[in-house]
Amino acid sequence: MPLLDVDHLTTAFPIEGRVVAAVSDVSFSVDAGETLALVGESGCGKSLTALSILRLVDPPGRIVGGAVRLEGRDLLTLDEREMRSVRGRQIGLVLQEPMTALNPVYTVGSQIAEALQVHGLARGRQARARAVELLEAVRVPDPQRRAREYPHQLSGGLRQRALIAAALACQPKLLIADEPTTALDVTIQGQILDLLRDLKTRFQLALLLITHDLGVVAQQADRVAVMYAGRIVEEAPVRTLFRDPRHPYTRGLLASLPGQHGTRLRAIEGTVPRLGHIPAGCAFAPRCANRFEPCGDLPALVPAADGSQPVRCFLHHRVRETAVPAASAAI
Repeated sequence: MPLLDVDHLTTAFPIEGRVVAAVSDVSFSVDAGETLALVGESGCGKSLTALSILRLVDPPGRIVGGAVRLEGRDLLTLDEREMRSVRGRQIGLVLQEPMTALNPVYTVGSQIAEALQVHGLARGRQARARAVELLEAVRVPDPQRRAREYPHQLSGGLRQRALIAAALACQPKLLIADEPTTALDVTIQGQILDLLRDLKTRFQLALLLITHDLGVVAQQADRVAVMYAGRIVEEAPVRTLFRDPRHPYTRGLLASLPGQHGTRLRAIEGTVPRLGHIPAGCAFAPRCANRFEPCGDLPALVPAADGSQPVRCFLHHRVRETAVPAASAAI
């Protein structure tokens, strides 16, 4: 049984008199000790998927279907009190903006200690001492002094380390890291990625890594799920995906990576469609150089015709009967 099993998750928002799915029929799993990367451009629904797993979607958005099972227990069936015991304690979350994720009026150490206090794991002096230990574990220099400082007194890299320390305070089994290196310079990005690898081994963590950076994926992930316009369009082990991408969107993402010096980057034409304006059928079709007549229907996510990785694309399907009604994007 996987540690995390997301099954046909759908999260929707009311738009112009309709209820429109921003995360639509998303399924994936994460095993204990595994790193799954959720990849795609901004606006594809990656962060909303993470918030849906933790039931932190702000109104008017709401989860309208599916299941999110952690060790077999469906989190979507828990009451709010039970869910609060899951957040932080069993699933840790690292947000992508360390300056806004930390409270500016409390010291860094007190914010890490608060996680321990909320879950009844330590209090008072013991919690503060544990906060210092956690800062040391994430390689913050002079952790005792830094624990007494406020977020604005720390660099971006140190703030990100403090966020990771807070997320790990209660020793969760799963860590969700949402674009953990986006706001950092290249040198610090490398340090944070090295830290995540080390902590994953030391604390026996499973990691759901949300990113648009395929370089990060190549370094960190065991498996990759590619997301576009709220849906998973391809899933594969990381080496398979880089060696033999099937979906045209995945191929476009890989082709846009910097190559040899002097070569021109190949960007994907167009942009991710806005919520409420997702086209019928395959959402990627308007940007796809390989589109053809069947793309007016919505392809299902099924193994390619040769039995390889699941892909949501008619180019690789055995038969057109794998289409599902295009209207399913609206609830």
